[in-house]
Amino acid sequence: MKNLFAKIAAAGLFMLAPVIAQAAEGYATANVNMRAGPSTRYPAVAVIPAGSSVEIRGCLSDLNWCDVEFYGGRGWVSGQYVQALYQQRRIYVGPQYYRPLGIPVIRFSVDNYWDRYYRNRDFYRERDRWSRGPDYYYRDRDNRDRDRDRDNRDRDWRDRDRNWRDGDRNRDGDRDRRDRDRDRDWRDRNGDRDGRDDNRRDDRRDGDRRPDRRDLDCRPGDPSCDQ
Repeated sequence: MKNLFAKIAAAGLFMLAPVIAQAAEGYATANVNMRAGPSTRYPAVAVIPAGSSVEIRGCLSDLNWCDVEFYGGRGWVSGQYVQALYQQRRIYVGPQYYRPLGIPVIRFSVDNYWDRYYRNRDFYRERDRWSRGPDYYYRDRDNRDRDRDRDNRDRDWRDRDRNWRDGDRNRDGDRDRRDRDRDRDWRDRNGDRDGRDDNRRDDRRDGDRRPDRRDLDCRPGDPSCDQ
């Protein structure tokens, strides 16, 4: 009896295995980015040209995004850009067609998926930030950008203040130098004027000196002239 149950279980697993491992063949309907996660905010890893065939390895149940293989590379594409052949016609991949197409429903984990496929990519170094979700990553990056911009603005203000202080010192120095030059010129001009005025006063005293009355009244032989 035990052998019978074991054979039945093995047969059941054998019948389910192809369904679990099965992947559907799809076609890109446009030039579409294959991304490192199920969102347009994840990094693009390749561009799939329109009409190219892809292997659909699985899709999310809550989002219409599918894990696809393209020329040996792996990534995520929105189901609205992928068609698959169903009952002799092409249909866009959607949750209602996952089971008929044999597409397994899967989950996405940055840690596991990136460890497997993106270790050699530059963005892998920021895996810890991406693991919290693209919204968190971009919010964190925006905060970092704002902090960097604020630091740059502060540095610009400091430079502007330093230039302003240097300009004030230069202006003060120029003003002091102009004042000194003006004082020196004033002293030089006033000193010349004072000398000229003194000379003019001396000349005027000499020229304005009135003759002695004796010089006017004395006549030759006048005894008063001898006094």
